[in-house]
Amino acid sequence: MDMRMPEMDCLEATRTIRATSQADAKTIPIIAFTANAFDEDVQRSMQAGLNAHLSKPVEPDLLFETLEELLAE
Repeated sequence: MDMRMPEMDCLEATRTIRATSQADAKTIPIIAFTANAFDEDVQRSMQAGLNAHLSKPVEPDLLFETLEELLAE
């Protein structure tokens, strides 16, 4: 999910998804894509319930590795 979106940002969208009663809302993998790679940005993502935080431009190998890890859980 892109960190910057028009209606709500990635953090708010993730909190909203995680708070729903949908069966997989707590476990569905959510990955942030952003140009902000500072430690505090990563921490905010994890606190909001994201599973991973990847910096743009995204390296394909890192994206595939992250997806493999999250889907194996």
